[in-house]
Amino acid sequence: MPRLDLAFMGSPDFAVPVLAALLREGHRVRAAYTQPPRPAGRGQRTTPSPVQAFAEDHGVPVHTPESLKERAPQDAFAALGLDACVVAAYGLILPGPVLAAPRLGCLNVHASLLPRWRGAAPVERAILAGDRETGVTIMLMDEGLDTGPILLSEATPISGETTAAGLIGALAQMGAGLAVRALEGLAAGTLDPRPQPVLGVTHAPRIEKPEGRIDWSRPADELERKVRALNPRPGVWFGHAGRRVKVLAARVVDGDGAPGAVLDDRMTIACGSGALRPLRLQRAGRKPQAAEEFLRGAPLAPGTVLS
Repeated sequence: MPRLDLAFMGSPDFAVPVLAALLREGHRVRAAYTQPPRPAGRGQRTTPSPVQAFAEDHGVPVHTPESLKERAPQDAFAALGLDACVVAAYGLILPGPVLAAPRLGCLNVHASLLPRWRGAAPVERAILAGDRETGVTIMLMDEGLDTGPILLSEATPISGETTAAGLIGALAQMGAGLAVRALEGLAAGTLDPRPQPVLGVTHAPRIEKPEGRIDWSRPADELERKVRALNPRPGVWFGHAGRRVKVLAARVVDGDGAPGAVLDDRMTIACGSGALRPLRLQRAGRKPQAAEEFLRGAPLAPGTVLS
C-alpha cells in the first residue's frame, strides 16, 4: 500500500498499539497529538501520556495543545499537508477545520460496535450492561459525538471473566489492525463509508470515581460486573472501619440476608438479590491480597454490616 503522510491523535495505553502499527507499516507520522502531561501516581509527579512517551521514543514530533479550538493550532495542523489523521482515545473534540484538513479525512478507532456505546467509556459500559459482545469500529469523523460513517468493524465476545483492562488491551490490538486496513482501503478508493444505523444508539459517559462505591442493595450479578468493568480504574470499593477496601475480583454465590451483611467466615456478603464473595481485595496503602490472606489481617465476623 502507499505510504501516507499522517498525524496521530491519542493519549492512553489503548492508543499506543495503533500508533505502533502505523509506524510498522512505514507511514510517515508527521506529528502525534496527545493530552498534556498531568500529575499521576501517589507522588502526583507530572507524567507524559503513554502516547507521548512512545512517540518521543520513536522520533515522532509531539504536540500537546490544551485545545484545538483556536486558529493557531488549526493552521499548524493544516500546514502539515496530511493525507489522513488517525484518532484513538485522544480526549479533545476536533473542530471542523481540523476534521477537514487531511485529504482523506480523520479516522477514529472506537472501542465499540457503533452506534452502541458512543462516548468516552464504551468498554466499561458494555461490561456493566452485561453485553455479550463488543468490538472496534473505524469511522470517518464528523462534528458529532461518534456519529460518523463506518468504514470497518470487528466483533469480539465478552465472557463472565472479562475485565475492562483485558478487554481494552485486546481491542487496542484489534483496532491497530483495522486502522491499517481502513487507511489502505481509503487510499485505494475501495472502501465505501456507510452511515451508522439509526436504531440501537446508546451512550457511554465517562466513568466518575463515585461510581466505584459498592451499593450492596443492588443485585449480586450487577455488582460482580461492576468489579470487572471498573478494573483497574477507578476501582470498586466498600467502607469498613472508616477505610476503603477495594474489591479486585469477586464471584456471585448463593446467599440471603440484609444488604451488606457478612454471612459467613468466607466473606460472603448479602446483596439486594443473591450474594457476592470477594476473591481479591486491597486495603488503602497495602498490596492486593487474596481474600483468605485479607481476612487473616482484618477479620470480618459474620453479622458485620459493610457500608
